Amino acid sequence: MTFTAIARDPATGRLGIATATRSLAVGVRVPFVAPRRGAVAIMAIADQRLGLRGLKLLELGNKAPAVVEQLAAGDPNCEFRQLGAIDDDGHTAARTGKENRDWAGHHLHDNFIALGNVLLGEHILEAIEEGFHERPLDPLEERLMRAIETGRDAGGQKGGQKSAALLVYDDKDFARVDLRVDAHGEPVGELRRVFDFYKPAIDYYNHRQVDPRVKPLFEAIPDKGY
Repeated sequence: MTFTAIARDPATGRLGIATATRSLAVGVRVPFVAPRRGAVAIMAIADQRLGLRGLKLLELGNKAPAVVEQLAAGDPNCEFRQLGAIDDDGHTAARTGKENRDWAGHHLHDNFIALGNVLLGEHILEAIEEGFHERPLDPLEERLMRAIETGRDAGGQKGGQKSAALLVYDDKDFARVDLRVDAHGEPVGELRRVFDFYKPAIDYYNHRQVDPRVKPLFEAIPDKGY
């Protein structure tokens, strides 16, 4: 019951995932990203342990196809899962188990995957692709955000969505962007609102973790009454 975009920016090496679903708290179960290693999405009947194992496999030097293959081989319930992975070289792989509910599937490209289950149709993945590729020079987090927006606008999944998440890593061992909406009537729209409010502070919060002498940015962020 989820639609997701997984991507790597070959120009910066950033890795990220944007996802939305009808279930609650999608950000804790679906997206897993490790800087300079890769990104893994665990979907449908998601199991967080598979995400953590996927990151470990990437850390050990496995490329995306081997990660997906090994995750499926070690999971007796793999036909109920949907998996996607991108490694730090931009290789991609995905698997949609036979027990995923229609419409379910995935589209693979270099450095990009669109995948989903319980969708209104394959056109949702096509819309996700169009949204992601619309402005190729934008930062990865903006492109991922637009990808799930266009997926939603094309109809999204059956029954609508309740949660959404955006997770992006640069080259540090902390997230560049980690935003979640866990229970909302229109979570993708709410994630956009939060993301747009947070955008001016992304570089500030990342720099401050490295250099605590960075001057506070609070006065530069407009007060919108949130």
